[in-house]
Amino acid sequence: MSWGGLKKATNRFGTTLMQKTGHVERTIDREFAEEEGRYRTMEKETNNLQKDAKTYLDAIRAMASSQTRIAETVGLFFTADRTSDGAMAGHAYKSAVDELDAGVGRELDAPYRATVLEPIGKLNSYYTNINAAIDKRNHKMIDYDAARAKVKKLVEKPSDDTSKLPRAQAELEEAKEVFDMLNDQLITELPLLTDQRIPYLGPSFEAMIKIQLRFAQEGYEKLSGVQRYFAENIRDEYANGVLDGQVEGVLDQMKELSIFGP
Repeated sequence: MSWGGLKKATNRFGTTLMQKTGHVERTIDREFAEEEGRYRTMEKETNNLQKDAKTYLDAIRAMASSQTRIAETVGLFFTADRTSDGAMAGHAYKSAVDELDAGVGRELDAPYRATVLEPIGKLNSYYTNINAAIDKRNHKMIDYDAARAKVKKLVEKPSDDTSKLPRAQAELEEAKEVFDMLNDQLITELPLLTDQRIPYLGPSFEAMIKIQLRFAQEGYEKLSGVQRYFAENIRDEYANGVLDGQVEGVLDQMKELSIFGP
């Protein structure tokens, strides 16, 4: 920071302290405060949206990888009997999840990045410049408040140097002009920005739904092919508790083994 910048920062810090103690009047612009509040909400929500959208893609990748590892483990159970219905089902499941895992990179990852993650990320990248403009406006507001307080003090307690008041009034006019320009610009443009959030994010939302739907449909189609290796009544047996009984029966047999312990 240059010496001039450091001096300005120090003066603004002093003005802010005096405002907190009530010695310097603070400019209140309710219209700007309302528009900034809307903008801050948008900034927060779209940043969260970017994080959650990335988390979704990471979760899909993790799910596909986990399915592949599960299929590999299930396949190991049937190494001694590769012709049973269970082994055939395990093989079909492995083929299905391998295709799904490959499909994540081929059909979900790239389109999702291009149509969802990148547009949201680009929008969020604009906030740096917008926040810099808001910070500049706030700095100029402090300068304006300080100049106004200086003029007020000279009016209430005139200085022996009669040139001080005209100079302070000129500084006040200049400070007010700069502040009003920045303030009016933000009051005009912040609502335009926040109102564009739906038209901008709408296509990404539509793309996200379509990509999710396609991936879900492919998963359903591929995994449906595994069902033909199971008995048609297996769902009814599960609903009626028959399968639970079979599981308990197998567990009882395991407990009878000597290695199970007393």
